[in-house]
Amino acid sequence: MIAPFANLFGYILNFIYNVVNNYGLAIIIFSILIKLAMLPISIKQQKTMKKTTKIQNKMKEIQFKYKNDPENLNRATMELYKSENMSPFSGCFSAIVQIILLFAVFYLVRSPLTYMKKVDSEVISKYTKIMQQNELTTNSAYPEIEIIRDIDKIKELKVKEQQNEIQETNEQNEESSENNEDKIDLSEIKDEELETFNINMEFLGLNLAQVPTNTTDWKAYIIPLLYVLVSIISLRLTNPTKNKKKNESSEENKEEFDPMLQMNKNMNIIFPIMYLSVALIAPLGLALYWLTNSLLMIIEKLTLNKVLKDEEE
Repeated sequence: MIAPFANLFGYILNFIYNVVNNYGLAIIIFSILIKLAMLPISIKQQKTMKKTTKIQNKMKEIQFKYKNDPENLNRATMELYKSENMSPFSGCFSAIVQIILLFAVFYLVRSPLTYMKKVDSEVISKYTKIMQQNELTTNSAYPEIEIIRDIDKIKELKVKEQQNEIQETNEQNEESSENNEDKIDLSEIKDEELETFNINMEFLGLNLAQVPTNTTDWKAYIIPLLYVLVSIISLRLTNPTKNKKKNESSEENKEEFDPMLQMNKNMNIIFPIMYLSVALIAPLGLALYWLTNSLLMIIEKLTLNKVLKDEEE
């Protein structure tokens, strides 16, 4: 279900890349276009969330009144939604669309050769095996990114193979043949394939094919740290419960919000750690997409809040 969307987005990202000739810039432009395309759904979702917030007190009254009567609870809930001209499933469609979009773009940025450059899976497997046999790579979750990262090393291997004039004895050749029956001959490397793999990953002095934990370059940590910082800001913006506690004066209301406050407090601690852990073991190209998407979400959130507030007034 996800692959067709990733394939479609691949055509768009590849078109942008061919125009700007920079993978990082292409990702940023692509992210902006996707966010703009999703704007109508985001507006509808934001309006639904505001309506849901408004009827929370009524919902709590109904839940308290019919806490031991599930049948009347369901009936009263449906009547409330009907009187407010809302559907209890109104936010489901937008949530599903956003989840599909999230995974589709993740697949795309994680596997640019498959979805962006449309390289056959057998060809990718061949080069993955070549890299493993020549100790250029580990068995990571991002083999396509590693192929792009080490494309120059693969070219060097091919040149060395072509220039190798050392003659081996028949006995050595036989021994080599026996020990390397499954080894791929470097002569199978094609120039047109190497050209397809040659994606410009340089962005503001960073190599977007790098994985922070696999390099000694301190600059590789810039994007992951920015991503975590922006994610924390995004969590703060989507956490209205904290402000509610400050405004509540009675102990009863404080107790009422304590479970939600505790959950949000835990989220504010756990999520940044999780974000950082994932970003440190992901290629910088993927972390750049996450960072761009988080920034756009903050801008979208602030803008829609302002626009919808002005409409209400």
